[in-house]
Amino acid sequence: MVKKVKWLLAAGCILALLATMVAGCGGRGQPQPPQEGAQKPAGQEKTGLSGKITAVGSTALLPLVEEAAKQFMSKHPQVQIGVQGGGSGTGLSQVAAGAADIGNSDIFAEEKSGIDASKLVDTKVCVVGMAAVVNPKVTVDSLTKKQLIDIFTGKVTNWKEVGGPDQKIVLINRAKGSGTRATFKAFALDGAEETAGAMEIDSSGQVKKTVAETPGAISYLALSYVDNTVKAIKIDGVEPTEENICNGKYPVWAYEHMYTLGEPTGLKKAFLDYMLSDEVQNTLVPELGYIPATKMKVERDAGGKVTQK
Repeated sequence: MVKKVKWLLAAGCILALLATMVAGCGGRGQPQPPQEGAQKPAGQEKTGLSGKITAVGSTALLPLVEEAAKQFMSKHPQVQIGVQGGGSGTGLSQVAAGAADIGNSDIFAEEKSGIDASKLVDTKVCVVGMAAVVNPKVTVDSLTKKQLIDIFTGKVTNWKEVGGPDQKIVLINRAKGSGTRATFKAFALDGAEETAGAMEIDSSGQVKKTVAETPGAISYLALSYVDNTVKAIKIDGVEPTEENICNGKYPVWAYEHMYTLGEPTGLKKAFLDYMLSDEVQNTLVPELGYIPATKMKVERDAGGKVTQK
């Protein structure tokens, strides 16, 4: 009898031990219910924002919108923002037709033919300066406005005619429909028609690469693209700096617009509000070579008229 009791006790202990081991193993790797007050991993919190929007147009504004969209999506994991270039004309046409949610532009919608600008709502997110740029080996550092006009209209074809080396000038334009081209034409060339013999390139990034690699080349870029691979040219001795742009001394600049078809709502409004937030305006905008519109001491209307604030 005693032996039977001992055997039963031993068997019970073994069964209890096995049950404990199975329970322990079965719990490994399985999701556990969250403890009260536990925080979710960073980036996983529900924000209430979800969906997809597209922003298309200005390549001058492209670097800022791309980086802001990346940051916005990291804060809102259920949001997708597609950002594309194509030029200001493309951005305005697509947003007006409802093919894009946001149209990015260096020019006012009123300046674009073929669209109903009255249906578009403008959000000005910043200002960008634009400069004539040359291959770094071109020794010219400053041109008068008249010299610039003569170069881009084909009257001057060799750098020696404007104090540079005996070298052919290679003209590079943005494609028609580019807001950068329209701005440069209006405020650097006083509206003069460019020569038909110039090379035309679709994007600012490709313009920079081509100027950097082509001896004697000249074109123009938003300052957000200018680096040590190209050289920015002074106009009438005035350097394209933030200070000179803000006080109106340097004339070649543009507002960067983000247009919507009607008043922005939902995700479009949330993203545009983020573009105007301190996080973007005080950090990203200056870091990427743009100027907060609040710093401007002058303003410009759709007709190009500049007035003091």
